[in-house]
Amino acid sequence: MALVSVVIGSKTDTDLIQPALDMLKQLGIDYELSVISGHRNPEKLRKYGLKAEEQGFKVIIAAAGGAAHLPGILASWTTLPVIGVPLPTSELKGVDALLSIAQMPAGVPVACMGIGTSGAKNAALLAAQILGTEQKEVKEAYQRYKEELARG
Repeated sequence: MALVSVVIGSKTDTDLIQPALDMLKQLGIDYELSVISGHRNPEKLRKYGLKAEEQGFKVIIAAAGGAAHLPGILASWTTLPVIGVPLPTSELKGVDALLSIAQMPAGVPVACMGIGTSGAKNAALLAAQILGTEQKEVKEAYQRYKEELARG
C-alpha cells in the first residue's frame, strides 16, 4: 500500500519530480504518482484531497510551478502533512512558486522545499522522516541513507 501520494499538476512536471520518486524507491517507500491540475480540474483535486487519508496515504508531496496552488489546495482538503515542491516552470524560474507555497495563510500549513530537483529529493527525505516516526523500517532505511552521506 502506498504511504506517500506524489501529486503533480501536469505530465510535463514528471522529470522535475523524478528525484523524489527515485529517493522514495531507494528508501523502500511505496508511493503513488498522480497528475491532477488544481486549475484545470479543481473538483477532481478536491475529491482526491478529501479521500487521501482514507486511501492509506500518510504524507502528500505536491509539486507545482507558476502560481503553485496545488499544495495549498490539497492542504485545504486534508489533515495529512503536505510537502510542497516549487518547480521552475515559469519565466521566474520557480521563485513565484516558492513564494506561493511558502506564504500559505494561517491554518493551511504546507512544508516548503527548495526549488526544483533538489527540493524534490528533500521532499522525499522529509516524507521519510515523518513516516519514520511510526514505521521502523522507514526510519532504518533513512538512517542508512544518512550514514552513507556521512561516509561521502
